[in-house]
Amino acid sequence: MKRINEYKKLFKIEKDIDLKDLKKSYRGLVKEWHPDKFQEEVKIIEAEKVSQQIIDGYHFLVSIAPETKATNLEEYTLTINESGIADFQHKGLLLEVTFVDGSTYEYFGVNRGLFQKLVNSDKQVRFAKRNIFNSFLYRKSKRGSLVA
Repeated sequence: MKRINEYKKLFKIEKDIDLKDLKKSYRGLVKEWHPDKFQEEVKIIEAEKVSQQIIDGYHFLVSIAPETKATNLEEYTLTINESGIADFQHKGLLLEVTFVDGSTYEYFGVNRGLFQKLVNSDKQVRFAKRNIFNSFLYRKSKRGSLVA
């Protein structure tokens, strides 16, 4: 959640993510922080760092935008209903679930207690369907799409 709030702040997004507004903000920030605009070495290094953060933030926010989720809803629904859980990891409030079909999704805001219940559940897929998959903000992870 911290990461989401940092990126929203960077792009000056206060409520829901609108892809059109996000793209407009992204273009403005990229122009403002392009390393070629600066002469001093220190400023160039800072601009490169900020530019990379802008690019990462843009791709991240696009991946959790309601429009993106709506576009991919059919694929997501098929994955959570037809494919079993191959592996999962938890760090902080982020739960990363890899499915048998090779796709990986990240769920934001999953606390340690809920994760422990998932681990201890005798039917993990059923537990996750009822308590995690449609209850938390999620996005498809790049890691899962790199599997060939």
